[in-house]
Amino acid sequence: MGEYARSLAIANAVSRRWQDADIRFVLSRQAPYAADSPFPATLLASSPTFHTAAVIELLTTLRPDVVIFDNAGRTAQLRAARRVGARVVYISARPRQRRKAFRWRWMRLIDEHWIAYPEFIAGRLRLFERLKLKLLRRPTVRHLDVILSRAEPAQRAAILARAGVAADSYVLVVPGGGTGHPGARDAVSRFAAAARSLAAGTRSGGACSAASPATGDAVAAGVPIVFVGGTGAGSGVVVATDVANATAAASDSNWHPLGALPQADLAELMRSARLIVANGGSTLLQAIACGKACVAVPIAQDQAQRVRRCVAAGVAVGATLDAANIARTVERLLQNEPRRSALARSAAELGLADGVELAMRALGDLLAGKT
Repeated sequence: MGEYARSLAIANAVSRRWQDADIRFVLSRQAPYAADSPFPATLLASSPTFHTAAVIELLTTLRPDVVIFDNAGRTAQLRAARRVGARVVYISARPRQRRKAFRWRWMRLIDEHWIAYPEFIAGRLRLFERLKLKLLRRPTVRHLDVILSRAEPAQRAAILARAGVAADSYVLVVPGGGTGHPGARDAVSRFAAAARSLAAGTRSGGACSAASPATGDAVAAGVPIVFVGGTGAGSGVVVATDVANATAAASDSNWHPLGALPQADLAELMRSARLIVANGGSTLLQAIACGKACVAVPIAQDQAQRVRRCVAAGVAVGATLDAANIARTVERLLQNEPRRSALARSAAELGLADGVELAMRALGDLLAGKT
């Protein structure tokens, strides 16, 4: 989901800047977002990485000016893009893909290598990477920092009204809407159980000594929860904890499930939240870029290190993929206003750049070089 959301934000920006642009996606038809793509899409049986012949045929037919491979692709596909005269952009979102992009043969094929996360998460360029860049003088390497769509200012009030909450009054829970990860296929159900427990006011752990009586009472009575995405219903997963037993009693006045949202709407909900609970993927970086205190829950192997680095930077608190632990972590943070405020302040001070704007400048340069 992270790759698609990132590419969709870039595609939307391209369509605004170059209104006559012909934009096409290549997607797995198994992906939950494939059927709803707002742009023309070629649907394959699985990831385009595994369908080289189909990708090459499409490139040969369309002869695009620019091809963006987001965390996917094969050498033959990159070569085919070069053969038809396209500029090649590769986005790496994981260490393995970054290593692939720094192979000699790939560096000769790629014009732009965008690292999907900010430097403090992805790490600085290593000595060997810098040496290769110096020798080949390509590709251009950029950290995208964070992809964060924006709604029109006039829409903010309408988005909050739809959610049924006031600014700075609610906890936003965003488990993510992509396919399940090995060992965490019930992640959404666990997020949902924690969220409904918090809405109901079920106490999942001891109070923090720094809590004020008013804050503690508010948590005990339940807190407004805005839940974005599916709730895991129908997954067949049973979360066998006391928290799960309390979910049916969640207060309707505190429970605000919204389903899937456009990126711009989600971003506005982030900007107005008091606290955000997210997985350790792109959503976490978006929440931090909004200057909000975050509880981060890794649901994939590559997310664990990302969460640790955010915790070390003082911009997030980590929790395990367990409904009771998530709820307890949120309660303690809500009861400790100095700690919550410090996290939000540190997040804002990072000053993460808008990756969409960076991508647009780079694409403009690539297209100008073709004319």
